Amino acid sequence: MRVGVIADVHANLVALEAVLADMPAVDRVVCLGDVVGYNPWPGECVDRVRDVAAVTVEGNHDRTVGTPERYRANEMARAGLELARERLDDDQRAWLDRLPERATVGDGRVLAVHSHPAPAHRDRYVYPAQFAEAASHAGDVAALLLGHTHVQHAATHDDVLVCNPGSVGQPRDGDPRAAYAVLDVNGAGAGETADDVAVDLRRVEYDVERVRDAVADAGLPARTGDRLLRGE
Repeated sequence: MRVGVIADVHANLVALEAVLADMPAVDRVVCLGDVVGYNPWPGECVDRVRDVAAVTVEGNHDRTVGTPERYRANEMARAGLELARERLDDDQRAWLDRLPERATVGDGRVLAVHSHPAPAHRDRYVYPAQFAEAASHAGDVAALLLGHTHVQHAATHDDVLVCNPGSVGQPRDGDPRAAYAVLDVNGAGAGETADDVAVDLRRVEYDVERVRDAVADAGLPARTGDRLLRGE
């Protein structure tokens, strides 16, 4: 089974459409959360993810649309959530509210979460240096899929393939191209592997200037668009 893995769309419809256009044929799409936030198309991205993803887990921005003041120390995050609260309709908000914190695919062999797999560490950033520790909390699975850091990376620890597909809508690893991954649960294909599970990390260019213009038109902070040019 081939699985397209996306994460941290953050209301960037242009990047999302570029990823979906570039994605090879897959059996299903899994979204690791943070569909909304930061960028100017929250409703459109909710609808698109609902349409294409068989599984979506809840991200911290998805969970806090109704309480953007919790990000008062981060102007970009707060402004993006305020825009989402204003623009999402009741049905879109209800869908976000129903998202689970975790899900499994591939007959339970693959665990999908937004951040750390241990419930006690929800919203903890898991950078590549912490992949081994996160794998130890994943349970009896062949692969752990997570997002949240916006840093694309995959590595195997104790026979668990840990993969962050990177961010579709706001990469932070120095590469401005939209990021995603393709997971092969049967182990066919190239890339990092573990227990007959393989992953291909992929990047695709998109029209960043169009997003910057839309950010300005929506009255969002200028840095929200500017940082996309630098992948930060």
